[in-house]
Amino acid sequence: MNLSTSTQVSAGDSDLTYGTGPITWDDATWILTSSFIIFTMQSGFGLLEAGVVTSKNEVNIMVKNAADVIFGGLSYWMIGFGLSFGVDEGVNPFCGVGYFFVDSSNEDMGLLFATFVFQLSFATTATTIVSGAMAERTKLSSYIIFSFLNTIIYCIPAHWIWSEKGFLYQLGCVDIAGSGGVHLVGGVAAFVAAGLLKPRMGRYDNGIEPLPMGNAVNTIIGLFMLWWGWLGFNCGSTFGISGGKWKLAAKAAVVTLNGSMGGGAAGIIYSVLTKKGKYDVGYIVNSVLGGLVSITAGCAIIRPWESIIIGVIGGILAIVFVRLIDKIKVDDPVGAVSIHGICGMWGLLSVGLFGGNDTLENLTKNRYGLFHGGGFYLLGIQTLAVVCLVTWTSVMTLLILLPLKYTIGLRLSPSEEILGADVVEHSIVNEPVTTNYSIFFEIKQSG
Repeated sequence: MNLSTSTQVSAGDSDLTYGTGPITWDDATWILTSSFIIFTMQSGFGLLEAGVVTSKNEVNIMVKNAADVIFGGLSYWMIGFGLSFGVDEGVNPFCGVGYFFVDSSNEDMGLLFATFVFQLSFATTATTIVSGAMAERTKLSSYIIFSFLNTIIYCIPAHWIWSEKGFLYQLGCVDIAGSGGVHLVGGVAAFVAAGLLKPRMGRYDNGIEPLPMGNAVNTIIGLFMLWWGWLGFNCGSTFGISGGKWKLAAKAAVVTLNGSMGGGAAGIIYSVLTKKGKYDVGYIVNSVLGGLVSITAGCAIIRPWESIIIGVIGGILAIVFVRLIDKIKVDDPVGAVSIHGICGMWGLLSVGLFGGNDTLENLTKNRYGLFHGGGFYLLGIQTLAVVCLVTWTSVMTLLILLPLKYTIGLRLSPSEEILGADVVEHSIVNEPVTTNYSIFFEIKQSG
């Protein structure tokens, strides 16, 4: 995924060197098509989250997903891409320099623009992960500011992992499609945000059992859209189909599907065993997503049968940690911390255990995971990556959200939260809150 500093251009922009091999127009088509598929994940996240929250907040959560693309996308175009993949003088192991306000009229236009669109789809996904954890009690104005600034949180670790100058890349960290760079970053930010916001009113008055879903069908439809988008996410991260890349892309598809099936199977079995024979929709959805997140880091270098094991573990982690997070009363309505944060950690570490050497595009730099005789080096680097990403994301999320909390405020007022963000932020009155018209007009009159 790194934008190589050794990029070279030949006549007609038809043969660009990228990483270990050339980027051709065929590769650019693959990259752009994958990017467009990844963007459909915004719809999937939106539907899944809207299905989990109460109906009085479903429009608001969809708007927040739109804000992630609008405002997160603007800041990524302005500075984010450059801080991740800039190659101008001054680039260093911490951040990139250059490509700010992305534009090009030179021969590198094709590679630069295709790479930008692909990386933009990743950046907006990392922000969208946080929206679910902040659902049902966050001011939209504050969330928009966070969405704009969250690019800073995402783009620096992306440089560390995917730029040839990044220090984790140079040490040999492997995160092919973003278990760490996207999901762990998003999950940690979600944990910090949910902790600062405090629980929804009355959330734990009757214990830690999850609240009823507003629309389980929307949640499942969202899952399918994310499933589809994940194939673009993981297979597209081979960054082309020329040379050996098409083989890795095909392998990534199989491994991704196996990981999700392993996670889903574990979730269904766990539900039947713990829910008196019932098939809990939340367990099924979370376990599939947990399997997908877990396999994302190693999708092109893990064997298909190993991906099932990784997916099973990820599916169980996603379910178990949702309850553990609730026990410490960090209110995460959609389970983003567990699915993306915990399973993102597991995804990075699983490469250090199960990673096989890639002889096609040298993605692993001739290293193996512990279970394939590679010793502890790769596992150690993957562990270092977890520590760095958790530390960076925690600190930066606090630095962004604390000033918002103590200035314009992060949270809706109690009366606004009771009424619901749809009517307060968008003047949309849903059926369950029609009896609260008087509260609505009081809020409108008071400004």
